[in-house]
Amino acid sequence: MIIVLKPDATDREIEHLVKKIKEVGLTPHLSKGEERTIVGVIGDERVLQTQPLSAFPGVEKVLPILSPYKLVSREFKKENTVIDVNGVKIGGKKIVVMAGPCSVETNDLLTSIAREVKEAGASILRGGAFKPRTSPYSFQGLGEEGLEYLTEAKKKTGLPIITEIMDPRDMPMMMKHADIIQIGARNMQNFRLLAEVGAYNKPVMLKRGLSATIKEFLLSAEYILAAGNHQVILCERGIRTFETHTRNTLDLSAVPVIKQLSHLPVIVDPSHAVGKTDWVAPMAKAAVAAGADGLMIEVHSKPEEAFCDGEQAMLPKDFKALMAQLRRIAAAVDREL
Repeated sequence: MIIVLKPDATDREIEHLVKKIKEVGLTPHLSKGEERTIVGVIGDERVLQTQPLSAFPGVEKVLPILSPYKLVSREFKKENTVIDVNGVKIGGKKIVVMAGPCSVETNDLLTSIAREVKEAGASILRGGAFKPRTSPYSFQGLGEEGLEYLTEAKKKTGLPIITEIMDPRDMPMMMKHADIIQIGARNMQNFRLLAEVGAYNKPVMLKRGLSATIKEFLLSAEYILAAGNHQVILCERGIRTFETHTRNTLDLSAVPVIKQLSHLPVIVDPSHAVGKTDWVAPMAKAAVAAGADGLMIEVHSKPEEAFCDGEQAMLPKDFKALMAQLRRIAAAVDREL
């Protein structure tokens, strides 16, 4: 349920209400908007049948949340969530671009690509240190060494870094290096991993699962928020359909649908969606037009030599040209890039 507080509710009244919610075994989540402060209550609300919360001082009204996902929903929070990552704001007017290689390969190569994508206008460096691969014989990433290369590139360019976690036991290591922790599509419903990242105060980007519905996607995000971490970014990266010409089918309709259902920022990964360099730029442009808050694009200076997914990586010069085109599209939809 949602408890809407009166505009003049005092801190003491709010503290009293929150204390009572905790005493009956429920979890309160405070959200302060521009005009109202609300408290989301999560748990078995039957324990409140003999204690009407509407009678508490400072409470204006109590409303049920009808959607199965509570904290993620627009019912809980009407304003868009904006996540600040070292000064880069995701979910605001500016469209944020994350760019870099699929996997971290060498220190020098990563730093070189980082400098080129930053010059082109990217705000965040992407790169995988741990790679979930379909085949156990494919390159699995450099692990901690890759994280150290990412940190070096960050020091030299100033770009915050996003990288994927696969094992909850790696969370302390990730906290040392990553600015945004990515949950990949294959782990969207790894609930143990979702709860683990939810226990830390670190931005998380959750990718939509290969065959997940939007409802399932938002419920997975709910796991992270329910564990206490409200810094969640949603990423549409294509879903599996009967079509085989592209790697996945990019569901761009998910962008406006999710933004209507949820207050969380939504970005699009056209690289993993289409799986071929030629189609990345058109889908990136369409994503901006559809209302995405950001893009994740793979860039590699030598795609033919890439350890992972070279066929979908853009050359730095092509990425730079795309960024110029995206700025014009962003302006047309009253956004910035």
